[in-house]
Amino acid sequence: MNHLFLMAGQEGQSPYGTLIFLGLIIVVFYFFMIRPQIKRQKEAQKFRNSLQKGDKVITSGGIYGIITEVHDTYVMVEIDSNVKVKIDKGSIVASPSDLQNTQK
Repeated sequence: MNHLFLMAGQEGQSPYGTLIFLGLIIVVFYFFMIRPQIKRQKEAQKFRNSLQKGDKVITSGGIYGIITEVHDTYVMVEIDSNVKVKIDKGSIVASPSDLQNTQK
């Protein structure tokens, strides 16, 4: 790591090399960290917008249930016979079928 800082301060070396190196680091961070995170966020938003009555879901708290009503910002989830809970759509993380597909 110290070698990189020594290279940046050497006399006679072009400053363009340092700029290219920093630009390369930014590009690598974008493609390996930022872009995949944005893709996951879009997929989660698409999943939450496609929720329908009768879908089996899992909340971020680990509660399994079946959707009985869908509204703009929340859903009503039945977790047991005659037990319904109002849950924010942002708290719905997966459906049980998604978990089964990843475990195979």
